[in-house]
Amino acid sequence: MGGLNLSEWAINHKTLVTFFMVLCVVAGVKSYLSLGREEDPEFAVQTMLVQVNWPGATTADTISEVTTRLEKKLRETPDIDYINSYTTPGQAVIYVNLLQSTPPAQIPFIWYEVRKKVHDIEYTLPQGIQGPFFNDEFGDVFGVIYGLTFDGFTLRQTRDFAEQAKVAFQNGKDVAKVTMFGQQDQTFYLSFSPQKLAALGLNLNEVLNSIADQNALVPSGVVNTPGENILVNVTGGFLSKENLEAVNLFINDRFFLLTDIATVEEGYVDPPTKMFRVNGKQAIGLGVSMKAGGDNLAFGQGLAVIAAQLEQQFPIGIDVVLVSDQPQVVKHAIAGFTDALLEALIIVLAVSFLSLGLRAGLVVALSIPLVLSIVFIGMELAHISLQRISLGALIIALGLLVDDAMITVEMMVSKIEEGYEKAKAATFAYVTTAFPMLTGTLVTIFGFFPIGFAQSNTGQYCFSLFAVIAIALVSSWFVAVVFSPVIGVAVLPAKIVSQHKEGSREYGRITTIYKHLLLACMRLRYLTIAVTLGLFVLALFAQQFVQRQFFPSSDRPELLVTIDLPAAASIFATEQVVNKIQTLIDGDPDIERYSNYIGGGAIRFYLPLAVLSDNSFVGQFVIVTKGIEERIRVKAKLQAALAEAVPDATTFVQDLELGPPVGWPIQYRVTARTPNEARQYADQLVKAMVDSGYARDINFDWRDKNKALKIVVNQDIARRVGLSSKTLSQALQTVLSGTTITQMRDSIYLINLVARADASTRATLDGVRNLQISLPNGKSVPLRDVATIDYVLDEGYVGMRDGMPTMTVQANMMSGLEAATVYARLRPVVEQIRATLPPGGALVEGGTVEKSAQSNAALIAQVPLMLGLMLVVLMVQLQSVSRLLLVISVAPLGLIGVVAALLFTDTPMGFVATLGIIALAGMIIRNSVILIDQIEHTRKEGEDAWQAVIEAAQHRFRPIMLTASAAILGMIPIMRDVFWGPMAYAIVGGLAGATLLTLLFLPALYVTSFRIKETRRPETGAEGPDPAPVPAR
Repeated sequence: MGGLNLSEWAINHKTLVTFFMVLCVVAGVKSYLSLGREEDPEFAVQTMLVQVNWPGATTADTISEVTTRLEKKLRETPDIDYINSYTTPGQAVIYVNLLQSTPPAQIPFIWYEVRKKVHDIEYTLPQGIQGPFFNDEFGDVFGVIYGLTFDGFTLRQTRDFAEQAKVAFQNGKDVAKVTMFGQQDQTFYLSFSPQKLAALGLNLNEVLNSIADQNALVPSGVVNTPGENILVNVTGGFLSKENLEAVNLFINDRFFLLTDIATVEEGYVDPPTKMFRVNGKQAIGLGVSMKAGGDNLAFGQGLAVIAAQLEQQFPIGIDVVLVSDQPQVVKHAIAGFTDALLEALIIVLAVSFLSLGLRAGLVVALSIPLVLSIVFIGMELAHISLQRISLGALIIALGLLVDDAMITVEMMVSKIEEGYEKAKAATFAYVTTAFPMLTGTLVTIFGFFPIGFAQSNTGQYCFSLFAVIAIALVSSWFVAVVFSPVIGVAVLPAKIVSQHKEGSREYGRITTIYKHLLLACMRLRYLTIAVTLGLFVLALFAQQFVQRQFFPSSDRPELLVTIDLPAAASIFATEQVVNKIQTLIDGDPDIERYSNYIGGGAIRFYLPLAVLSDNSFVGQFVIVTKGIEERIRVKAKLQAALAEAVPDATTFVQDLELGPPVGWPIQYRVTARTPNEARQYADQLVKAMVDSGYARDINFDWRDKNKALKIVVNQDIARRVGLSSKTLSQALQTVLSGTTITQMRDSIYLINLVARADASTRATLDGVRNLQISLPNGKSVPLRDVATIDYVLDEGYVGMRDGMPTMTVQANMMSGLEAATVYARLRPVVEQIRATLPPGGALVEGGTVEKSAQSNAALIAQVPLMLGLMLVVLMVQLQSVSRLLLVISVAPLGLIGVVAALLFTDTPMGFVATLGIIALAGMIIRNSVILIDQIEHTRKEGEDAWQAVIEAAQHRFRPIMLTASAAILGMIPIMRDVFWGPMAYAIVGGLAGATLLTLLFLPALYVTSFRIKETRRPETGAEGPDPAPVPAR
């Protein structure tokens, strides 16, 4: 490498270089201690919710007048991927989903555009709508959840304590947000009998208006005196239940005590909103999220101290219970990865010392903390925290970052054996290896390029893998050419006598065996090439037998049990199902604790969690088991028992997911022109799936119609008595569901006063039929006299995607199968159904296959750029098209070892394994470059071409085997990790196979490509191999 010799400069300025080495270590330790600790890397959730309520409207009316209008306008938003929605009577919920390639920095501006566009057409929406409401904070992770359970206290009293706790937690270290859930709004109900009001000749509207007028809060003016301003207040507002019961109404020239015509009931919103329980006890939850880049361990410790203080402050009966503890998960994860990192470090050091000897191995050993220190500094500057991906990247990098130091030290030892001074040996090592090592470093980094720049959620999730490895490899090269020579000059002896003379009995057996294999492969070059190509074709064929997956399940001990009832189910029906499931898990010795949510799903306590919308027919358990084995047992028991225990509910028992959330692993979206048409084809698909025997727990995201009462008004009679459809609807709303007539003020709460009919009127159809409707003249008329009641089936829930009714058929796979395998086996029958779809219809594979395809497509899209960068760097190094082709020819052959390793270990091919396979190309090319460069260097020194290949292969045999061994053995600690295991097996198998091919197939291909014929050395050199460098001791 021409120009400035960095190794020579470093040796000549060793005092300065030594100072910087110490400085790097100190700064690295400081950076390591400053790095954030998280469970998962952050990635942007590219979804926004828009909700509009239209009380009283049918599902069909809501779709045509609200959902469709909003979706058409929202399609104008930039970077839209798709829009999905669901519509229920009087409610439209729309999810705006952006392209995965959308830069995270642009997302807030796009959400502003969404709000703007919706507000632009708000005037075209029907009168009486509520909203629109927006939610773009799906990415908030409430990693720590506390539940306040209570015994001997009311829910309202408990909420007071929860408010105190919320303020206390908000002041904790690194706390971003505290959210409260499970609380029920306190409500006063004014229950009346329409028949009694009619008998007394009272008009319901007059009664309600009189109550509202007394409680109204309106300005009473200010008395302006020369000295001061005096505020005027008028009394009459309601402060308690007693105030309400004492109200004396004057109507129709008569006084009526409110309790004579109605009952005042103090309670909570009915039906209740989303409920929360901890270990079977009703509770109010507090979810706490951490600031971006915060230290999760310190965050959790601070909250634990606050919780202990609150426990002491609160009275007996109010318990602060820890429900979710992400900091503890992070602590265990970091401890586990730290142990794995130390194991990898020990393995790499063992390889160094055993292969290079004590002193040379010490040079490599001292280089490792220097590289790691620079890596930690780079991570701090790049705002990369310690989390699942970056910790795994450190372990992977550890097997790679010693390569350059090993090559440098091995070359120094070799030259010292030949009589070079240590400084000259270091200078020579730089001249001969620095540029090839830099080329190999860049090529290896480019191998991870698609991971770092994939325009997808998975690309964001895995970005730190690329970043950490890139920092590590660049740091490794810098340390190898600047720091390692200085350390080598200080540590290595001035003279090293080679113990491996030609013909010596001590000559390494492995090297001898390698030479015989090498000569055999070169002489049988065509057979070698044919066998290699045959193995490659066999690997291509055999890969179809490797199971496919997207991401593996998490190794956390939690289980999710999701409950889905028909859309018409009330929250009380959901509660009954939850109670039945609760009896199945209470007292289970494998379960540490559990919580459940009724009327919705768990808040996002874990980043890849698929959060459920709040609906009365939805519930979810979060079960924390005592370990992975216990989780497996509990899951099996629940899957076996739930179908019988709750036959009316669809239940889904799942582990927590890794990577972007998917939900049901098997999903097919059936799109048609009408909901009935979607049902028809979805039913056909379900029948085919049942008949196949590959899937279980088959269900729909929506399907059944709801029962409805259709009030057919006789308009002539209604007009004659002074009624209209509007006033009749308002009267029915008041009587059946209740109408808020005013609000009471109590501390920080606003308490609704709701008027509604008594339970006997609301609960029966006869009560509705005989309902007394107040007339403007003060009289009343039964509902049956002005209208007839029809019983109909109406759409209670309609899902849509991009404006078309879309029903999703969901399922789990049978035990022992991966989702991709089930999709593949069902594909023929799916194609048959797809062929029968009407124009505009579609049947699309979703779930893990769709997510995996999207993520892989984002990776593949970056491969051309990766290859282009590799080719540029290789061409600069090799400056020969033929040699360039030789180098890259070995890269695809790594698939031979990959497929063999995955099949042998029964490891599925997932997204993470795919990352490893793509990155493997750079590692393989790195070794090929070093070997080809050595061959060309040897030939330029005047060696015969055939002998140059042999000599170069022998010379590079040990460095290539050492670096490959370090990379392969360094993977052992993460092979048992559920996330990194597939990548580790892929890299180990691929790199092991490719290393052998580099040392045997590549020389055979070289002599074949350049038509080099075998020659023999003169007799003095014909016996045995050239001297090999020996360990420096």
